[in-house]
Amino acid sequence: MRLKIRRIPLDTLRENVVVLASNCAALRPEAFQAFKRLEVQHDGRSIIASLDICHDHSMVGPDEIGLTEPAFRRMGLSEGDTVFISPSRSPQSLEYVRTKIGGETLNRHQIESIIQDIVGYRYSDMEIAAFLVACAGFLSTDELLHLTFAMASAGTSLTWDAPIVVDKHCIGGIPGNRTSMIVVPIVAAHGFTMPKTSSRAITSPAGTADTMEVLARVDLTIDEMKEVVGECNACLVWGGHVNLSPADDILIGVERPLNLDTREQMVASIMSKKKSAGSTHLVIDLPLGPTAKVRDAMEALRLRKLFEFVADRMNLHVEIVVTDGIQPVGRGIGPVLEARDVMAVLANDVSAPADLREKSLQLAARVIECDPAVRGGAGYERARHLLESGAAMASMQKIIDAQGRASSAPDPGPLTADILAHADGVVASVDCLRIAQLARLAGAPLDRGAGIDVLKRIGDKVEAGEPLYRIYSAGEAHFNFAVEEAEQSNGFALASAGIPSKALE
Repeated sequence: MRLKIRRIPLDTLRENVVVLASNCAALRPEAFQAFKRLEVQHDGRSIIASLDICHDHSMVGPDEIGLTEPAFRRMGLSEGDTVFISPSRSPQSLEYVRTKIGGETLNRHQIESIIQDIVGYRYSDMEIAAFLVACAGFLSTDELLHLTFAMASAGTSLTWDAPIVVDKHCIGGIPGNRTSMIVVPIVAAHGFTMPKTSSRAITSPAGTADTMEVLARVDLTIDEMKEVVGECNACLVWGGHVNLSPADDILIGVERPLNLDTREQMVASIMSKKKSAGSTHLVIDLPLGPTAKVRDAMEALRLRKLFEFVADRMNLHVEIVVTDGIQPVGRGIGPVLEARDVMAVLANDVSAPADLREKSLQLAARVIECDPAVRGGAGYERARHLLESGAAMASMQKIIDAQGRASSAPDPGPLTADILAHADGVVASVDCLRIAQLARLAGAPLDRGAGIDVLKRIGDKVEAGEPLYRIYSAGEAHFNFAVEEAEQSNGFALASAGIPSKALE
């Protein structure tokens, strides 16, 4: 059954989707409904795709097959080329997913088969979601280990000509916590190799890659990444573009709308990418706070043990640093505002956020102390010297130029509104999750200038009518929605004479 390719200008995200005309000359489309999938083949190249039926014959003719953008790109052919189509049964590994849904544990082969089929785009988003939800119910330590290694081996693995290759990672959940963009140039100035690959935002208002993209190109190829590291000792690039643990990027794309973020999946995600990136030493920032991802000391201990368990099996030296996660770090939340804060810290600007500077120095110190030549406890002074001398800023400028400096940094969103306190008092708490939600409602990270500037911190005195934070947005709909939501619940709580009361009711 051969049909001519027609490109359908429709982005179906990760999923391969093909379109047949309702009057298809080669076969009756209803005959394929029992299979729900087609295999599209051409000279040994093939994809598995979901099938849609089109009744508009001007879009897809009876002798054509429409390939949506992902399917067209993966086939690598031209419009008019002919392909052979045949029914495709569900992957065998789906039986293993059903086994997991039934509450049983999976062995290494079963998990590897699932990950290989996910990377091969043989799963629909619904089937990926079923796997993720089943794993969220229960995942043994052996399954966690199998999952991590399967994800790491499914993509590119980097190697570096250096005895020590360092990395630093934060588990997320704290708005504005953009320490990597300060730690990397400090550590690079020290002389360590630090090929930092970062993600884009999942549920946050910005990921490190989103913020770095304000300053420089982040979608580097592997060869380009290696050139930058060779020239600068380090880089700050988007990991999704260099195919490190590609299964993780697919899983994250399904986790996002489901708001899934289990501890085991988090560990597998982080550690698979660090193994793929060729890291030998890793410092993990684990913020602890009432509205952070990790909310109590016992949960932090359990997560630390999981990281250590996997790291030991991977022959990776890992240090877990439990940090203060009770409120946002820095002032800006959103790509442009966070990039502004980062560059202010690197420039030793007196107006730079002190908390962002101090936390970055503490984390950089832990990374630097992976150097056998640096005595324990001496890392902080070394990091502070590299920052205050301007060496870290010089290193950052070198990285920016090597990756490709952005032509011009966008400004913060032109639409602004101050969210005011409605009572006198002292800031008693800040809901990190709510602040992140409001920044996203304002348009971040897709609108790079959108976000929030935090003006008050825990312990600060405020008077009625005084601004707690400022919302930035570029689109009126996003702006109005964010402001309305902030007026309903702004994420700040005030204490007056020891009695908490919300600043906005």
